[in-house]
Amino acid sequence: MADLFTPLRLGPLELPNRVLMAPLTRSRAEVGHVPGPLMAEYYAQRASAGLIIAEATMVMEGESSFIREPGIHSQAQVDGWTLTTDAVHAAGGRIVLQLWHGGRACHPLLNGGRQPVAPSPIAISGDEIHTPEGKKPYVVPRELADAELPAIVAGFRQAARNAIAAGFDGVEVHGANGYLLDEFLRDGSNRRAGPYGGPIENRARLVLEVIEAVRQEAELVGLRISPLNSYNAMVDSDPVGLTRWLAERLNSCGLEYLHVMRGDLLGQQHGDLLTPVREHFNGTLIANMGYDGSEATAAIAAGAIDAVAFGTAFLANPDLPERLRCGAPLNSPDPATFYTPGPAGYTDYPALP
Repeated sequence: MADLFTPLRLGPLELPNRVLMAPLTRSRAEVGHVPGPLMAEYYAQRASAGLIIAEATMVMEGESSFIREPGIHSQAQVDGWTLTTDAVHAAGGRIVLQLWHGGRACHPLLNGGRQPVAPSPIAISGDEIHTPEGKKPYVVPRELADAELPAIVAGFRQAARNAIAAGFDGVEVHGANGYLLDEFLRDGSNRRAGPYGGPIENRARLVLEVIEAVRQEAELVGLRISPLNSYNAMVDSDPVGLTRWLAERLNSCGLEYLHVMRGDLLGQQHGDLLTPVREHFNGTLIANMGYDGSEATAAIAAGAIDAVAFGTAFLANPDLPERLRCGAPLNSPDPATFYTPGPAGYTDYPALP
């Protein structure tokens, strides 16, 4: 019977445990969205994870929705990420990069005045974005034309090629949390007609094209989805049905794993996503959101999931696998330092003595 510390084969990788590190935006990149030595230190500290899924990383220039998040579209960024992959591999770890387009969650003040793009001209409501001029409302995005979408697919493919050149062991396509690919997937944000709008098979067309393109560049490819998560003002009329359809359709895409955020960060939408994925998806199922060690172990032992991606627990506990193994207490994360520059609340959380 498997548990959190049973090895797991994931494509070309043998994971020594099933305590995975979820992608966590930390806003510590340097000028030009270039990863630096501080980021390399941070990830190397967490190399005991079965797999590190590095933070959301811009596949194209001009698509920033945070301050100082990393990119993978320039040579300087590739070189910067190489510091991280070298450090993680030297520490015995495995790491994949999450490929991301911010879509309507971007803002002109972060992108030289450029209007964000989306499947439909619907702004994120009920929230504000941090910009160099302080908090600002989200703006109405420009609706992408069908003819523009091949360039976005090509951007993801080039990003995957760059990630492999930077030494990553694979890539994860970001199809969650209200960013571009998720915006196409869910009918609350995708109101367009034509081949990329309407029924599920059309709304999923872009993410499927992205996966097909990325698979040409990387041997290990995963996808993260969050059909229940209402973050970034997201909603879908049938999130469980969307999940079930995707789980079955993805079997023909050469996908190694599906990374599912099982709930809603804001607690507004509810449903069981993991059961339909387990029933219909033949690859590895990684679950995320709200797990502690005991629940994760029980779910893996029951065969409900294959691994768990831990978020804030890994943020504050660089040696999380060992702490879970021996039942040691966990450090508490400091939310005030989640997105602030420098090592405080980033590389200064203590490991066990």
